[in-house]
Amino acid sequence: MTYEYFASLYDRLMNEAPYDEWVDFFSEGVERLYPKARNVLDLACGTGEISVRLYERGLAVTGVDLSDEMLSVANAKAESYGFSIPFFQQDMRGLEGLGPFDVVVSFCDSLNYLESDQDVRQTFQSVFDVLHPNGLFLFDVHSVGKMDDFVGKTFASNEEEIAYIWNSFQGEKEHSVEHELTFFVRDSNTGLYERFDELHRQRTFPVEQYVRWLKETGFIVRKVSGDFTDQMVTDRTERVFFTVQKPK
Repeated sequence: MTYEYFASLYDRLMNEAPYDEWVDFFSEGVERLYPKARNVLDLACGTGEISVRLYERGLAVTGVDLSDEMLSVANAKAESYGFSIPFFQQDMRGLEGLGPFDVVVSFCDSLNYLESDQDVRQTFQSVFDVLHPNGLFLFDVHSVGKMDDFVGKTFASNEEEIAYIWNSFQGEKEHSVEHELTFFVRDSNTGLYERFDELHRQRTFPVEQYVRWLKETGFIVRKVSGDFTDQMVTDRTERVFFTVQKPK
């Protein structure tokens, strides 16, 4: 997967994403379980939207992403606000030279880009290792039902500056999907449209599997909820939220 072109378009495509609700979820968990938390790692931070929102709340934020293109956008965004946020290009499965942190967050189904159970378990261990004792790990993933529902769907948008076609196909593994995205972006100088293609692979696992891996890593699972609410996960849940804590 490459983010060479996708990174430059990401914020325009995600302009209606519920970033404030992710930050509210963060605040609720921290106030309840670790009110003195200050140092936060935004894991798979993308273009830094969550990072800048947390920084605005007076937190010491560090961002990590695998994509250099995403990090370039995040850096420019933070600098435009006058914010001092360090961003690092690292793989979430093996964080190095960072921390310890009071809280690690990974929102917007970022963990669904991990395609094997080994990848997920390595990431859980990597997060565990960079957390202070009592530290929190807050993240969300697509539910099994939501991931399976993607298969065979086509999404499209046709605006003056940018248009896209997004086709989703069954992935090779259970509860996985391949997203084929084609973008047509208008060049402001020539008025012509340039085509860019991206392939994104995502996979999810049943809630009980995530819970088992988290407990095997050493985390205490404080809460599992659905769709930005305190409600239990049901067959209708689209996004599953986890609040877990490293023991003291």
